[in-house]
Amino acid sequence: MRIVLLGAPGSGKGTQAKKLSADKHVPHISTGDMLRAAIAEGTRFGQKAKATVDAGNLVSDDIMLGIIAERLGQDDAQDGFILDGFPRTRQQATDLDELLDELSVPLDAAVLMDVDFDVLLKRLTGRRTCSKTGKLLNIYFSSQEELDAVVAAGGELIQREDDNEETIGNRLEVYRENTEPVVEFYRGRNRLTSVDADGAIDEVYTRLTAALG
Repeated sequence: MRIVLLGAPGSGKGTQAKKLSADKHVPHISTGDMLRAAIAEGTRFGQKAKATVDAGNLVSDDIMLGIIAERLGQDDAQDGFILDGFPRTRQQATDLDELLDELSVPLDAAVLMDVDFDVLLKRLTGRRTCSKTGKLLNIYFSSQEELDAVVAAGGELIQREDDNEETIGNRLEVYRENTEPVVEFYRGRNRLTSVDADGAIDEVYTRLTAALG
């Protein structure tokens, strides 16, 4: 199984990727984790990335592609991978296709975790953390019993500063602008699979595995 997982912030793709990785015994390769690991390990492209990050600049596509190539060459990725967080643009999708062709490991599918904008907004703006336990809750989706238990225990429901509606709305809009061309790229190559990602984690996972066959 070699797939790219696409999805907006709040779509649950990270959660689903971890479940899929455990079940299928293929690595969940998150771009951020991969970048940090390459820098920590001092790989050839990791060293280039460190110099760029230390200078306060964004890591270029060619460096990221090199880091991905290094990661896909590791033993645990030989039977497949779940790529999360890359590609983010149409050019990155084209570059990734060319890289996978060179490695003779073509992509099986690009999976879009599809959720309505309004649901995403509630998932993200409704996030709260219990001040006592650190448990993550949601004022829209958690049960009233769970929410009341926090207050009953003397805790507070804390919202992150960047989880306000304006900031989240901007993040989602940027995602939509950048990712729609990527979605169309894979749709045009008959590789796109769309999964309804609205619902309980296990329900969504059942749909995901069914879509992947």
